[in-house]
Amino acid sequence: MTLFASALVTGGVGPWLPFQMLAAAWVGWGAGVLPRARGRREVGLLAGYGAVAGLAYGILLNLSFWPFSTGSGGGLSVLPGAPVAENLHRFLLFSLATSLGWDLTRAATTAVLVALTARPVLGALRRAARRAAFDVPVRFEAASSPTCAAGQGGRELQPLAQSGDEPPRA
Repeated sequence: MTLFASALVTGGVGPWLPFQMLAAAWVGWGAGVLPRARGRREVGLLAGYGAVAGLAYGILLNLSFWPFSTGSGGGLSVLPGAPVAENLHRFLLFSLATSLGWDLTRAATTAVLVALTARPVLGALRRAARRAAFDVPVRFEAASSPTCAAGQGGRELQPLAQSGDEPPRA
């Protein structure tokens, strides 16, 4: 949604926007399925993933317009009916000629920024998760109420973290 809102504000809505949104979703999904780690290994893993994801993001976006941007008959264009290896070679040449410099810069910048900011950001996220008590199981117990949602007397369910426990302190 952030990419969509940004595109609306800046006038950058175009046929590339769905591809950017899909690639950004894949980057987020990939970060979510990384193995658990702590300390320097975690920071290294995240920085390495950021670099790989930066390169993959550029390649995915190139795939979205490569067949349409080069016309036909050029050394970088798609050849319908050609073997996959030949078209893959042409695509790699296209990426090298058009965006590899940007993609490598994005990958390096992402890795450096993640390495520099991972500890404080991860600390803040972990502290917020502890304070929000996401891991406390929710149970529902019936509680008497003078009026229920329908306006008639009765019983309604009240969520309780644990029977007899106080809510977690912030």
